[in-house]
Amino acid sequence: MRAGTVAVVGGSIAGCAAALAVHRGGATDITVYERAAGRLADRGAGLAVHNARYAELASAGYMDADMPWLQLSRRRWYTRDGHRPLGRPVGELPFPFRTYNWGPLWRELRDRMPASAVFRGDSPVRTVEIAADGATVRLEDGSAHHADLVVGADGYRSAVRGAAFPDVRPAYAGYLALRGAFPAERLTALGGPAGAWPVEDCVFAVFPGGHAVIYRIPDGSGGHRANWVLYTAPPPELDLGLDIPTSLPPGTLGEALHAHFARVTGELLPPYWGGLLQLTRPEELFIQPMYDFTAPRYAAGRLLLTGDAATVARPHTGSGAVKALQDATALEAACTAADTWSEVAAAYDASRGPIGTSMMELGRRLGDALVLRGPDWRTAGQTDLDALWAGADARAFGGRPLPGVRGTVQG
Repeated sequence: MRAGTVAVVGGSIAGCAAALAVHRGGATDITVYERAAGRLADRGAGLAVHNARYAELASAGYMDADMPWLQLSRRRWYTRDGHRPLGRPVGELPFPFRTYNWGPLWRELRDRMPASAVFRGDSPVRTVEIAADGATVRLEDGSAHHADLVVGADGYRSAVRGAAFPDVRPAYAGYLALRGAFPAERLTALGGPAGAWPVEDCVFAVFPGGHAVIYRIPDGSGGHRANWVLYTAPPPELDLGLDIPTSLPPGTLGEALHAHFARVTGELLPPYWGGLLQLTRPEELFIQPMYDFTAPRYAAGRLLLTGDAATVARPHTGSGAVKALQDATALEAACTAADTWSEVAAAYDASRGPIGTSMMELGRRLGDALVLRGPDWRTAGQTDLDALWAGADARAFGGRPLPGVRGTVQG
């Protein structure tokens, strides 16, 4: 496409990447509408990118070595065993992933957007209306803006997806991811065996009904942060109202969830790893309920969906930011090759729709295998880990690679 007006709804990683994609594809008038009024760069959660996926995204121009990162090489699994600080080693598996800090990665992508693109913070979108010649974005302040193409990069509660497919709703999976990240200097208070946690290790601390994934990420200033995700089902007596898509940002957990976190870290995890999670301050602790869904199509008229607006796969797949960036590469290719916006939509949908379905199904299988119906970790060993991961890979991909998907699984 040459020329054309594009509105991108959502200004996080998916939105910035989409803006860069349509610019490279020929659009000349680009506006990004971001709900948040604050600095997205201050977000400090971690994410991981498989080495092979990084190579593909770097080749496409969406990642490079200037983005702060750390290299991991293996994942070590531990389960509680009496008072042994680290617990009993279950086994280990390769883990060829690069880790990133969400905030610095977003800032790098934001800086790569063209100077001509308009980034509007504090601009929540109320509705999107489809028309024959494009779509109209209506903001909460009452203003309206027409575009030839509207890209929905506004997450799992997407207003753009609501306009395209109003009957699609994220489904709650029955468990949570509690998350936290803090400066690595705080680890000195933990004590424990010397060399307990090498920088290149990702730790899986497992227990009946869940597990914690723990790894370091860059802080964006030359140092490290300890990043973790804890998967667990909330106590059945708690009514958290999670059937309606929501999240609990840092500092908003109630007393009951803090008590549940204390029980899991103090009684179910090995002492060292539970103590590590407890170094997280209340204002650093937040909750991500597990939802999954995929839109029936990635395009509807002049509306396109990208990132979590299109598909939410549980974080076990390690596909959130990676998939959003891959969506952007497909969008750029569609814009570059097409002569009309209808051709852009058709090509993009054909490229990314099957990937979304595969990732959602993989997330469900991994959630079932690792959280809802996990093995008996008291007796599990290396052979069980090898079988678990080989089975997950075969079920997800049918024994053959799917472009843009294989190699993302992290657990």
